[in-house]
Amino acid sequence: MPAGRRRAALVTIIATALIVAVLPAAVAAREPEGLNRFANAIGEVESGGRYDARNATSGAYGKYQILPSNWPAWAKLYLGDARAKPTPRNQERVARAKFIALYNWLDSWPAVAHWWLTGSGERNPSKWSPFSTKYVKKVIKLMATVSDKAPNLGDPPAATTTTTVAYQDTNSAIAWRGIWSKASYRSYAGGTVRYSTTAGASASLAFSGRAVSWNGPVGPTRGRARIYVDGRLVRTVDLGASGFTARRTIFSTSWSTSGAHTIRIEVLGTAGRPMVAIDELRVTR
Repeated sequence: MPAGRRRAALVTIIATALIVAVLPAAVAAREPEGLNRFANAIGEVESGGRYDARNATSGAYGKYQILPSNWPAWAKLYLGDARAKPTPRNQERVARAKFIALYNWLDSWPAVAHWWLTGSGERNPSKWSPFSTKYVKKVIKLMATVSDKAPNLGDPPAATTTTTVAYQDTNSAIAWRGIWSKASYRSYAGGTVRYSTTAGASASLAFSGRAVSWNGPVGPTRGRARIYVDGRLVRTVDLGASGFTARRTIFSTSWSTSGAHTIRIEVLGTAGRPMVAIDELRVTR
């Protein structure tokens, strides 16, 4: 956790109050152009879009990795309840409101991204650290490719009894075939992934559920893989990307009811970029 973000946790209540106080009500409510793309890009960079992501060191939680020390003040300001739970709907409402307030103060998405990482209102990129500069460039670049669709901020869906179980690369339930190795990185779920560069290497999981997804890294060194569900080839995916992203949902599928299924991922050994990595397989029951 960068030192700037820890400092931001200490001053967030004061900073938020100042931002709101100096803005006329009509301006504070203005939704800036690009809000949806920015929110989707930040969510992808911070957590791979996972509403249940948690940083084991800082405790930052959810899609936007909001610090637990920030949440009560922001929930009070934007939801009217400091004790509101960080549900997916509440995460979206709080983060979007915060993004709007920050943009109306800082006047650019790069400056907002810099604040989100560091807690600093410095608008001059030449004064940013190399780490924060890289973070901001990653967010802004991703804005050009992510969806411009707004999240559903209406009434929350009816409660369900579904449960999602994450099978990380270390889980013995995953059957590995061929040559696979481990790689460590702090942004991976559990801190590691398992990867292969060997054509024909595969990973399989037999499970009972109503949905399954594969999360893993994408980037310029990543290649292609075939995905089989219940023995049938359903998709060939390409993990190649211009920039590295530690966690992304590469594939997902669902059924109307829960049942017994199998997913198998097979490495194709793409020329020049053969690597395929698996961070976790998530099953919804």
